[in-house]
Amino acid sequence: MSKPHLDFWFDFSSVYSFLSAMRISPLAKEAGVDVTWKPFLLGPIFTAQGMKDSPFNLFPVKGQHMIRDVKRTADEIGVGFTWPDKFPQSSVLAARVGIVGLKESWGQDFARAVFVAEYSDNKDISDQAVIAGILTKLKIPVEATAAKAQSDAIKGELRDNTAEAQKRGFFGAPTFTTQDGELFWGNDRLEQALRWAKK
Repeated sequence: MSKPHLDFWFDFSSVYSFLSAMRISPLAKEAGVDVTWKPFLLGPIFTAQGMKDSPFNLFPVKGQHMIRDVKRTADEIGVGFTWPDKFPQSSVLAARVGIVGLKESWGQDFARAVFVAEYSDNKDISDQAVIAGILTKLKIPVEATAAKAQSDAIKGELRDNTAEAQKRGFFGAPTFTTQDGELFWGNDRLEQALRWAKK
């Protein structure tokens, strides 16, 4: 009998995706739920909804609360948090490399390391040197991985993920979807999504 399944849709530019990425694996293991990590891009979705920037920048009062909210949650789960000098950051490069890694054995470790670099260490994840440094630390060949990430197949998969997210009506990240099509939005819905996946 197959285990319950949950899809974890995330964007590296999303600070709440950072929190979920740092929490989801042990929670899913405890719940007995298999999780598929699915990188996508929020930018095209926001643009289609008439937004040219992150909602946290468009609505500064909300943005200030969000920073404090993330800080509280990061402290609670035991991860470091520093608001990056640049927000949002382009996540295209990291997402493409992430897709390569998720097809192999190191994708989740890479994803967590990218989020830590961005939201704990205040690094620019659109910088090729930052991504190369993460790969090197994980003992992943940099040049070969970069070549795979620039392939038409990987670029196409990221576009397809983003198009599917838009078709499903996503409006933020992280988003979790279950096998019966139920959609849960936000880091604070992770536990509920896991419970629903087991129904």
